[in-house]
Amino acid sequence: MSIGALDAAAAYGRAVNAALPKSIETDAAAGGAAQPASGGFGGMIENLITEAAGSLRTAEAESAKQVAGKGDLIDVVTAIGAAETALDTVVAVRDRVVSAYSEIMRMQI
Repeated sequence: MSIGALDAAAAYGRAVNAALPKSIETDAAAGGAAQPASGGFGGMIENLITEAAGSLRTAEAESAKQVAGKGDLIDVVTAIGAAETALDTVVAVRDRVVSAYSEIMRMQI
């Protein structure tokens, strides 16, 4: 039994969906009504990750269409480029946060 490209892509999609935080939090104290995530730095990071995940899903869907023979190669390349840029941005922000945390930990009290 071999795993095909579409099976691998579907498994990756399920893993990404399971690992991502929800962009809308529910507050039981407010009667279970949906409220937008908090603003500030945390909200910015959450939006960044959500948008990156969306571009990764789009690239995955376009790739699956191309494998099935229904997609256009230019759309695949464009979607993969956007996903790569979004992922590079997330990694750069993560690196800066880790660097800042390390710098704070080295400060003397």
